[in-house]
Amino acid sequence: MNDKICEFVESHKSEMVRDLAELVAIPSVSGDPERGAPFGAEAKRALLKMEELCKGMGLKTWVIGDAVLCADLGEEPELGILAHLDVVPAQTENWITDPFALTEKDGVLFGRGAIDDKGPAVAALWALNAVKSLGIPLKKGVRLIFGTDEENGSKDLEIYKQHAKFPPKVFTPDGSFPVINVEKGMLSVRFNGNTGGNYMEFRGGNIPNAVADKAKTIMRKVTADKVRAAIPEESEAKFTVTERGDNVFISCDGRAAHASTPEKGVNAVTALLSLMNRVTDEPGLRGIEKLFPFGETDGAALGLKCADESGALTCVLSMLAIMPSGECEGTVDIRFPTCVDLQTVKDKLCAVLESHRLKCEIIIGSEPHVVPEDSGFVKQLLSVYERVEGEKGECIAIGGGTYVHNIDGGVAFGAERGDTDYHMHGANEFITTDELLKDAVLFAHAIVEICG
Repeated sequence: MNDKICEFVESHKSEMVRDLAELVAIPSVSGDPERGAPFGAEAKRALLKMEELCKGMGLKTWVIGDAVLCADLGEEPELGILAHLDVVPAQTENWITDPFALTEKDGVLFGRGAIDDKGPAVAALWALNAVKSLGIPLKKGVRLIFGTDEENGSKDLEIYKQHAKFPPKVFTPDGSFPVINVEKGMLSVRFNGNTGGNYMEFRGGNIPNAVADKAKTIMRKVTADKVRAAIPEESEAKFTVTERGDNVFISCDGRAAHASTPEKGVNAVTALLSLMNRVTDEPGLRGIEKLFPFGETDGAALGLKCADESGALTCVLSMLAIMPSGECEGTVDIRFPTCVDLQTVKDKLCAVLESHRLKCEIIIGSEPHVVPEDSGFVKQLLSVYERVEGEKGECIAIGGGTYVHNIDGGVAFGAERGDTDYHMHGANEFITTDELLKDAVLFAHAIVEICG
């Protein structure tokens, strides 16, 4: 059976890449709700494109609330494979290719959504098509579920739950192999207040759940020479300083990373804050830097530092805007381990922010998600991984929340592998062609293992 599945997938490589290209070409960043498109027109367009692909394979499809697409093979689905078609924004100037035109270079497929999560979604689709086309008998049904709001809180799944039940077993290719069974809790907070200054403006970051790779400011009452002299020699952040009349323009280039792994990035927001405080004396600005020091990722300055077997707490000041009036607004992303609960983290964070005269608003909050390693579902997926990949399969814990974070018993199965940096949420996101095919083979075997 393995040979047949591999042969089928390999023989349809060009179609898989074509399908992925068509989805990547749709800039499906969640947008303002419209009639018939609760998460924006582009997200809905991606949903309709995937529906077209599913119908072309003879799958039974229906759309729930203009937000979620279901594609079934068989009756009474035992297994659900949950993927999302929405993506984070892309700053085109940082890409080596057009982010919304899938580009292949030496076996690497570049494009926004290639790994998160359009590539894995296409692999899941072709996995089910392989099982169907090869006539592999299934005793239980399979449901593909494609949503459009994973990147902004998964409100699409709330719509799904109003109309349908999730199958008893659900995995998402929105994480890593072998199996992710533990996900940290998540807290996203927006704060606002006034720095007290009236001589600068600042903007940095445009994604709430990523380390900012760009920040810029306009400063007065300082000189460009003074700013340049204050730049640390060994800083990983890169600064550009330009003087125009009485204004000094400073831009900072950092390195993007997912908010769950901030140690892999260089935060342009906190780097620029640190530089500004070297050349000016503004208590409000210093207060923000004190809470979010450049290079710190564990929330120690906020009194939140903690860790257990699921990992350490991470904290990212992902977005910050300061107006010339001193009015400011920022976003903080926190991932916390199983040794602490949401209420505790929320209370500590808001208390510290409010002590600095910053009002806080909770955007997203969820407890850690844990599925026992010895559950039958986890064992089935690990068995498939070991058989197909030929290596030991083990459970892992992560800081990022996958699409199944709020689904009982749900786990992540794919699609990142090892320590590879796929530039998820950053510039030049990619998946390799070989891995796209491997994912389809693995998912096909998982379908047969669980439903065959």
